[in-house]
Amino acid sequence: MKILVAVKRVIDYNVKVRVKADNTDVDLTNVKMAINPFCEIAVEEAVRLKEKGVATEIVAVSLGAKECQEQIRTALALGADRGIQVQTDQPLGSLAVAKLLKAIVDEEKPDLVLLGKQSIDSDNGQTGQMLAALAGMSQATYASEVNIDGDNVNVTREVDGGLQTLSLKLPAVITTDLRLNEPRYASLPNIMKAKRKPLDVKSPEDLGVAVSSTLTTIKVEPPAERQAGIKVASVDELVEKLKNEAKVI
Repeated sequence: MKILVAVKRVIDYNVKVRVKADNTDVDLTNVKMAINPFCEIAVEEAVRLKEKGVATEIVAVSLGAKECQEQIRTALALGADRGIQVQTDQPLGSLAVAKLLKAIVDEEKPDLVLLGKQSIDSDNGQTGQMLAALAGMSQATYASEVNIDGDNVNVTREVDGGLQTLSLKLPAVITTDLRLNEPRYASLPNIMKAKRKPLDVKSPEDLGVAVSSTLTTIKVEPPAERQAGIKVASVDELVEKLKNEAKVI
């Protein structure tokens, strides 16, 4: 079984995001970048399937500028066998990403495609669903457990009423949720080995996909700062402030 895993380059989740002074975009100057946490969960699940003897090859793919090769190398250090980068400096929306991944799927013909349920920068949560529709593949989103059973894959997902289990025919697209697993850390020997693993670089033109964006960013603003809290001496004072200052009662 061949597994294709998509990884995205995002600002490290521990870093405080800054907005440019002209409010045109997020400031990425000297900012630590990392694999999107949900994509890292997808890589870990693929590696675990390989360790069980279910998967035979893991291909990590990332889309974007040359710098995203760093995240592909991280995926290779975590256990992926080879990487593919689709290099472009154009901003990519969810549909453009799905079209590029669909072209990669057509070339690689994987049995299973794993993606994070969403990225922590745009938070759209759309790419996996779009890819499945474009590729005509079965799909299951927000997976908290994945079990391969022959030509089927059983996916457990958390819903409002409890747990829902879906049985899909392979090939399939699965998006991973937070509780699916806990990603491992890459060891130093594996980091060194990752430098020697193959990494192919393609362009959108090579894949025959137009990536022109249909969305325009008008303005980027940081969230409003929270006001400092206060202490009140009595319930009466609390009610008075809620009524006359906060105006919530």
